[in-house]
Amino acid sequence: MKLSEYKKHICGKRVSVIGMGVSNAPLAEFLSGCGAVVTARDKKTPGELGEVYEKLSSLGIKFVCGRDYLSGLDDEVIFRAPGIRYDIPELAAASAKGAVLSSEMELFFELCPCEIIGITGSDGKTTTTTVTSLILKKQAELDGSGRKIWLGGNIGTPLIGHIEEIKPTDLCVVELSSFQLHRMVQSPHIAAITNVTPNHLNWHTDMQEYIDAKTNIFTHQSKSDRVVLNYENDITRQLADKAPGSVYFFSSKRTPDADNAVYEENGVIYLKQNGTVEKVINTSDIRLVGRHNVENYMTAIALTAGYVSKEAVYEVAKEFGGVEHRLEFVRELDGVKYYNGSIDSSPTRTIAALSCFTTPVVVILGGYDKNLDYEPLCEPLFAHAHTAVLTGQNAEKIFKALEAHGIPADFEIIKEPDFEKAVYAAKDAADSGDVVILSPAAASFDRFKNFEERGKIYKEIVKKF
Repeated sequence: MKLSEYKKHICGKRVSVIGMGVSNAPLAEFLSGCGAVVTARDKKTPGELGEVYEKLSSLGIKFVCGRDYLSGLDDEVIFRAPGIRYDIPELAAASAKGAVLSSEMELFFELCPCEIIGITGSDGKTTTTTVTSLILKKQAELDGSGRKIWLGGNIGTPLIGHIEEIKPTDLCVVELSSFQLHRMVQSPHIAAITNVTPNHLNWHTDMQEYIDAKTNIFTHQSKSDRVVLNYENDITRQLADKAPGSVYFFSSKRTPDADNAVYEENGVIYLKQNGTVEKVINTSDIRLVGRHNVENYMTAIALTAGYVSKEAVYEVAKEFGGVEHRLEFVRELDGVKYYNGSIDSSPTRTIAALSCFTTPVVVILGGYDKNLDYEPLCEPLFAHAHTAVLTGQNAEKIFKALEAHGIPADFEIIKEPDFEKAVYAAKDAADSGDVVILSPAAASFDRFKNFEERGKIYKEIVKKF
């Protein structure tokens, strides 16, 4: 639907926007500007919402706040925040009465006038999304096209607030979570799944629902579209048969048996497509450390194939130093290097982080329990680290997993419920030449608003040493 058509369609309709978070506050403002009669709903009080409440109220938007924020849902259209399931009783009842359920991302896909490149996965999607956008921006600079590259979705600025600025010749690069994809009926023109491992099983009904949500990123593509899949991940490799369009595999371990692929041989990344193979960059050109970041670049190369030159990829690889909270270097003190990996909210992320270091590691683990299995973390942890500081809600669960696996005699475990004291305990356990990393293998919601807040507080503590 064109934007002008949508404005006529939504004008005068009763609309509820549930959850006044990062994406829905701009959505409520946009809908109000289109003439909809908007009600903003949030479990927080007006005081807790602060500036969001003041700004939206000044636009004439009505609020329903507090414990009963979902009461009286009789609207024609309801937009839910990504973390709110569509099938909770209040939404199910509203839907049964004829309400249309949607989300900010679903609306954006419906209205976006340009091509969309979407990235999802259990790990690596934020770095891959960022790298993809940077490569496309670099190409626009190199060829002077004036094409604008928009970055958004699960990261960056909510794009619905910029929908009137986006031109058909632009490109949108969006990170998409399983929450956002869960009920999507449209897919990006070019999509990628970096990998699929158990995650968010406290929200999804089971692993299959989680996989189905991820698969939605390409389910609704056409024959002319493209999906990029991880050849080394059993789940994503098997999804290839379901792809409506072309499939590009990536692998850092072997050459995929496929027509289109990005792979590595002897430190060189190659792109294979349309019967030809060409060198793109050396892995040594990539400034970011770790095998997982090589794979992130492979994904980005497959996503941008046909859109960019090798020069654009090379320049970004040499320049880009990483995204905040993703193995972010904080400081070096007394010969010990401190890194912030607060984004590492699952065992697989922490395993990838540990593999980046050849020096002895002290790792801070623990946080909100997402019903994940910590057994796979044990062997990599014992192989790469000499000390684990356990903190947070699931500290005891992680300890029991390590204990059941068998803790080596020379491996130290420190239990410290207080987060700041846990960081200081990690400092005391480290010797010159060691690395200390916050890589929790768990979400942050047991004591922090999000992983960004956790990472910022960690950095503040470390900088106070």
